[in-house]
Amino acid sequence: MDDHQKEILQIFTRTRALLEGHFVLRSGLHSGHYFQCAQVCQRMDAVERLAELLVEKVRGLGLRYETVLAPAMGGLVIGQEVARRAKARYIFAEKENNVLVLRRGFTLAPGEPVLIVEDVVTRGGRVLECLDLIRQAGGTPVGVAMLVDRSAGKARFDVPAVSLLELSFPTYAADAVPEALARIPVQKPGS
Repeated sequence: MDDHQKEILQIFTRTRALLEGHFVLRSGLHSGHYFQCAQVCQRMDAVERLAELLVEKVRGLGLRYETVLAPAMGGLVIGQEVARRAKARYIFAEKENNVLVLRRGFTLAPGEPVLIVEDVVTRGGRVLECLDLIRQAGGTPVGVAMLVDRSAGKARFDVPAVSLLELSFPTYAADAVPEALARIPVQKPGS
């Protein structure tokens, strides 16, 4: 783990954004660890630092984007701060009938380059929805930036992706939860 990753992990620990217990993730999988990024996102000093590091990583890929798109709820705060630092336009997608959509008058120009910013990726479902949404709206997705990739490298996208922290905690299907974890009362903190 490099110095930046240690710093990032310290930020998550200090803000109590990394939780231990028995959790049902948005994906439906169970885990003994949960990233509650809402906890880190209430501390603007932490948000500013994480966004600074994320923008640096995106710049390292040489991506050019005019707009940042974040899926609600998890990506809202970090997406806005990344857009602010990059001096990019900021929009967000939200659920309507359980599908991510652009509302509130948000549109994309034909070919408009868009960076997706998300807080935590486990399977990548919300990012995949955003990729489709951008294309359906006529834009061009150019990359994905996430605070935490907890997919163990399994979440793959057809655009470049970067994360500040790659931590893979075991996840389990509901019918395969280990006995020790099953004894702990389950929590579903929400994303």
